[in-house]
Amino acid sequence: MSTDAETLKVYAANADRYGALAASESEARSLAAFLDRLADGAHILDLGCGPGHHAAAMMARGFRVSAWDACPEFVADARARGVEAELRSFDDLTGQAVYDAVWASFSLLHARRADLPRHLSAIGLSLRPGGHLFLGMKTGTGEGRDRLGRFYTYVTRPELEGLVADAGFRVLDVSEDAAPGLAGTTDPYILMTARNA
Repeated sequence: MSTDAETLKVYAANADRYGALAASESEARSLAAFLDRLADGAHILDLGCGPGHHAAAMMARGFRVSAWDACPEFVADARARGVEAELRSFDDLTGQAVYDAVWASFSLLHARRADLPRHLSAIGLSLRPGGHLFLGMKTGTGEGRDRLGRFYTYVTRPELEGLVADAGFRVLDVSEDAAPGLAGTTDPYILMTARNA
């Protein structure tokens, strides 16, 4: 979803590896719990859908899914899975009261820290009243690139809770864990579900 050229280049070069990656147990549990909160047939935006695994799982459960990613290779992979993915970035989120839920699983972590409030505000506006948001972010401090060249913004739990609250959300559920990633490091992360007013 980020338009950072170096990050997108890494994802393009590793699209096949991402397509073969399975979700972690904690993320799979979070997806199931998130979907259980939604009404049947709810409209979900998968914001940063990657190769479309989560979007396909949402569709299999009967939800209406819009899926966006800024990496053309990921969009193609998602479409091959039957997901109607679109080539879009965070800045394309301009609609109001369009979705019942937004699933942003490890996508907003590629945005600049200074842009997070703006993006979270846009997500809040895009949701209908009582809409749900899921966030997956790497935890830590600062900004920087991993050894593959991908740009990351790292957040602490209190920082993310504050950003979400400032955007008009109430946190419903939080879990933290660590898992190995494509760069070969085991990184801590946070999974958060929130609801807007």
